[in-house]
Amino acid sequence: MDLLFQPYDLDNLQLKNRIVMAPMTRARATTTVPDDLTVEYYRQRATAGLIISEGAPISREGCGYLRNPGLYTSEQAAGWRKVTNAVHAKGGKIFAQLWHVGRMSHTSLQPDGHSPVSSVAIMARNSKAYAITETGEAGMIQASIPRALETDEVQRVTQDFVNAARVAIDSGFDGVELHGANGYLFEQFINGALNTRTDRYGGSIENRLRFLMETLDALSQEIGAAHVGLRISPFGRLFDMAPYDDEAETWVALADDVNQRGLAYVHLSDQLTIGAEKMPVDFPSTFRKTYRGTLIAAGGFTRESAEKALEAGDLNLIAFGRPFIANPDLVARLRHGWPLAVPDRATFYENSGAKGYTDYPYYNATSNKVENNGR
Repeated sequence: MDLLFQPYDLDNLQLKNRIVMAPMTRARATTTVPDDLTVEYYRQRATAGLIISEGAPISREGCGYLRNPGLYTSEQAAGWRKVTNAVHAKGGKIFAQLWHVGRMSHTSLQPDGHSPVSSVAIMARNSKAYAITETGEAGMIQASIPRALETDEVQRVTQDFVNAARVAIDSGFDGVELHGANGYLFEQFINGALNTRTDRYGGSIENRLRFLMETLDALSQEIGAAHVGLRISPFGRLFDMAPYDDEAETWVALADDVNQRGLAYVHLSDQLTIGAEKMPVDFPSTFRKTYRGTLIAAGGFTRESAEKALEAGDLNLIAFGRPFIANPDLVARLRHGWPLAVPDRATFYENSGAKGYTDYPYYNATSNKVENNGR
């Protein structure tokens, strides 16, 4: 049975299939406000059972890359409302990914040129933000040395997430996904090699998970746990994240904590496809032994490997990232076995209008070729 194309009940949110469009940074919003191209980009891909938006910064402080559409102003909210309306008009569902990069930022992106914030005042070595370079042009530049958040500041950041979640729901999103993966702010607290704090947010596993759990609880109280998802990248090594002694125990403890919270889902991100190390091959099944809710995973799936994972019961939904860039009709192509187009890496983050963004064609089975329709 083709489980990938069967409907799925995501805590009373009815998905038309089990294919998820993974969150992908595209850096196309020149004013940080979603524009007409943003609307078209998501509309084209609304045949996915669930779309998770590109990471939307929750504040200026949370920004680490130029041209990302945020979720902290009324103008941004109005832009996202056009996106969600377009997705819903095609029968799709969409969650907003809430993002704070922590130390993966640069002073040129921060309010008044301040230092980025993190769990500790340690720079991410050999890690670059997309910011304003010394020449005054946009480009990749070494992330700045951060300052450590004071203990009483952490709740202020949690409130920024709550505010962004409220903006997201009021803009028509079906829910939000908390970005706790890929070496960004929450992982900077979770990682025991980096986090050397001595307050209630450092030291033990419980303390290192506290910021994340407090934020999940605050989001659940504001918009309901059924509208809150979480993305994590266990054993991730992006942006100078090092291994630590109780790493496996930390992720199992996290699984137990979120299992008690009734979230919409947990989304595992395998970093192999973005140039980092692959998580242990048996980790999804290990995580599943503790976490019994809806589980999504992303990381280089094909139709065959996706079906196998669904049949094994380790996963409930399968997320596809880069295939959705070049194949707006990915669901149909997977269903019918049609060939997949290859995305142009040079335009992944390039501010080049429709090129490499909304101009990828649809497949025409009658003529055995692609054509740019899709409406």
